[in-house]
Amino acid sequence: MTGYDVVIAGAGMVGATLACALGSSGLRVAVLEAQPLPCGITPQDDYDLRVSAITRASQRIFTALGAWYGMTARRVSPFREMHVWDAGGPLGIEGEIHFDSAEIGEDTLGHIIENRVIQLALLERMRDFDTVDLINPASLTAFTVGPESVCLQLDDGRNIKARLLVGADGAESKVRHLAGITTRGWTYAQKALVTTVKTELSHHETAWQRFLPTGPLAFLPLCDGRCSIVWSTAPEQADALLAMPEAQFLAGLEEAFAGKLGRMIASPGPRAAFPLRLQHATAYTAPRLALIGDAAHTIHPLAGQGVNLGLLDAATLAEVVLDAHRAGKDISSPTTLRRYERRRKGDNLAMMAAMDGFKRLFGNNLAPLRLLRNAGLNLTNAATPVKNLIVRHAMGLSGDLPKMAKALN
Repeated sequence: MTGYDVVIAGAGMVGATLACALGSSGLRVAVLEAQPLPCGITPQDDYDLRVSAITRASQRIFTALGAWYGMTARRVSPFREMHVWDAGGPLGIEGEIHFDSAEIGEDTLGHIIENRVIQLALLERMRDFDTVDLINPASLTAFTVGPESVCLQLDDGRNIKARLLVGADGAESKVRHLAGITTRGWTYAQKALVTTVKTELSHHETAWQRFLPTGPLAFLPLCDGRCSIVWSTAPEQADALLAMPEAQFLAGLEEAFAGKLGRMIASPGPRAAFPLRLQHATAYTAPRLALIGDAAHTIHPLAGQGVNLGLLDAATLAEVVLDAHRAGKDISSPTTLRRYERRRKGDNLAMMAAMDGFKRLFGNNLAPLRLLRNAGLNLTNAATPVKNLIVRHAMGLSGDLPKMAKALN
């Protein structure tokens, strides 16, 4: 039986981040992944449908791991401003708020990056470490926890053991299920439709979002001038949009966005949609086990915070594990794992509650509530210090951050 210090189930963005964070520690790490892994990307390849809005905190994590260069060498799309407004304003008055990186002395608010570009750069960096083994394809079928290790059974018949098992295997986490950790949450009556479009007017490296009665519509800037679209709407409307001919779809998209970026010129990319839900694990840890990323929590995508929360999970877990390792302590002791859970669970719950509140607030069409939320947007937009506090927190420039996510002094 092969022995490891840490086994990570899942080689996605969050699991690969944790593996890289542990790579130079001397700990032996194995990463299990059942799905085929991306093997390359060329400038001629079309944009991936799935993109992430990477915060400055996440950028610092990638930089600390030596993976940021691998992303910028492929393609990343900075956004320097964000413009948000409400289509449901009373008497035709739309509340709005505008964020500008220059107002807080930063060059960007963040970057829009394809998920496969992030994963490729992390896998590339992960392979630099002799102490990290990538086992692919392989998935976990069962595990048993002993006094000093956890023994894992893989679907190819192999058995391996580890001092710590980490579930980074997504919202339908097999690790979480096998550990008997339950979840709480609910499904939203929405699907997120994703695609890419070319607009008549420049996006000006700005992330645009309009709150419609059925859900938010976001235009995220890409470096070739196109925009990545995330349109959260009722399931029946999402299905109808998927089935529309291209010309009809573009006309509907232009109308929904109130022509803010002019005509929709072309939609060269395919369209896809996925259901939205909120889900939170009742516990992030169990004996010799920890959950990170979507295995621990899923969130509405309206502010693009989902993957950033997962990356903070990975960086925080790596920090507490490495602190224990350097002190000669058990890296998977209840004390070590509780330290991780205590640092991340409260912040994740606060962000999930905030995003759920925004979703419900802007999805409500009661006239008094529409008046209040539009007034609130306009007042916050005018209160520059308050607005800057909000954007700094969303960017990961404040709060209880792991060391890798903090600015170098």
